[in-house]
Amino acid sequence: MGNLAQSLEELMQIDGASAAAVVDSNSGMVLGKAGGGGLDLDVAGAGNTEVVRAKMKTMKSLGLKDNIEDILITLGKQYHIIRPMTERPGVFVYLVLDKARSNLAMA
Repeated sequence: MGNLAQSLEELMQIDGASAAAVVDSNSGMVLGKAGGGGLDLDVAGAGNTEVVRAKMKTMKSLGLKDNIEDILITLGKQYHIIRPMTERPGVFVYLVLDKARSNLAMA
């Protein structure tokens, strides 16, 4: 990911981005964060670690030998995108977008 701060800054340039974080899914610890939009990104990082772990456990139970590309959670006013980093296993990017100001396909 190169420079973490630079990567987070680039994520925040996406139209409608209100928060971004890079999270260690082994510990649930946030490695870097930007923005917030009223969210506690440390709490969000830990909570979304559980989402990733639950999906991995379900895939294992189903015998799926595949990788998660994205997890999209759609709320009334926001999109929450979780993207595991293939080049850094155990790390994922978490991005929060305002639905009214973002284009999900472009993000």
